[in-house]
Amino acid sequence: MSEQTYDSGTPQPIAETMRLGDLDVHCLDWGGNGAPMLALHGLASSGHWYRRVAPHLAEDHRIIAPDQRGHGATTQAPSGYDWQTLAEDAVRVLDHFGIERAVVLGHSWGGHVSSNLAMRFPDRVDRLVMIDGGFQDGTLLPEPTWEAFKRRLAPRLVAGTRSEYLAQLRANLSFCWGDDLEEIALTMVYEGADGQMRDILRPDNHAQVLETMWGEPPSVVLPKVSAPTLVVAAGPRPERAASSFSSQREVAVAAAEKALPNGRVHWIPETIHDIGYDKPGELAAVIRGFLEEAG
Repeated sequence: MSEQTYDSGTPQPIAETMRLGDLDVHCLDWGGNGAPMLALHGLASSGHWYRRVAPHLAEDHRIIAPDQRGHGATTQAPSGYDWQTLAEDAVRVLDHFGIERAVVLGHSWGGHVSSNLAMRFPDRVDRLVMIDGGFQDGTLLPEPTWEAFKRRLAPRLVAGTRSEYLAQLRANLSFCWGDDLEEIALTMVYEGADGQMRDILRPDNHAQVLETMWGEPPSVVLPKVSAPTLVVAAGPRPERAASSFSSQREVAVAAAEKALPNGRVHWIPETIHDIGYDKPGELAAVIRGFLEEAG
């Protein structure tokens, strides 16, 4: 059922919720007759993450961005956070819209879901773009243990009242903040009965995601991805350029490029993990360039 559109001077999506399998799946659909593009968000995020990027791509593509299970306005499923089920969820979205093959984008954890979709259902993925994600491999950490991996990918700190939560985000993202980011951020959290904000993704479901990421890491998945693949990596802002975190990411990105049979890497310099917030036009241009070359 159609629910709403968003007021803006740029192309905006129609929000729709449909019953797919055991889930009520919420999607944003930018419409049009362009080549289909499935856009998968990251962990503890929502399909709204793409609202700054999609208008730059909507002229040539029909972009569909679902909230994945346990996220946003989609059903809080107590299980199904393994790669096979998540890939099947994505296939059901494609089937609902009558899409046989699509370009698939995946940000952060969505990069892992998208690569598993490409590996498990290769006939459904035309080309793959992993946006600063899909390469987080626990086996490449300086301390490659389950405990170290859990610490590294522990749930983000969401705290405070609505106004306090937004004020912290506004301070952290002051260089790219706008009213739209406030709207986007609020699709990822909820206000508890005590007035405190919390992630919509429940802690036990977050734990299942980490178990899946640890059990079937990119080193197992990426060598089996045959689709032409672009990894768009976020080059650190100057204050983080010399950090051990940045160095470890470079190792992971290089390993992903080596593992992919038909892959390449493009670094966007001096940005943040949420490239789509900070440099949506540049991100879209990189994606368009890759699709034109691959096409």
